[in-house]
Amino acid sequence: MNKESFFVKGEELLKKIKDIIAEGNVRKIIISDKSGKEIMSFPVTVGVVGALLAPLFAAVGALAALVTECSITVERDEDAEGL
Repeated sequence: MNKESFFVKGEELLKKIKDIIAEGNVRKIIISDKSGKEIMSFPVTVGVVGALLAPLFAAVGALAALVTECSITVERDEDAEGL
């Protein structure tokens, strides 16, 4: 499994999550505060689109309003195409 991390400001969080999911080959996304404490973690399954992601985006949007800076850790499949 391949991991990468991004540091973002709260107002950029939702857009970055949407961009990461759109890229595909994502297994799991972990959102942590600036001290490294995990705030939210969720699996991203293949084929999940549209209305099924709406509750997730609402939760991420609410979280973005509460944090000033956070990190996003993305776990990707090593054998996925596009890497």
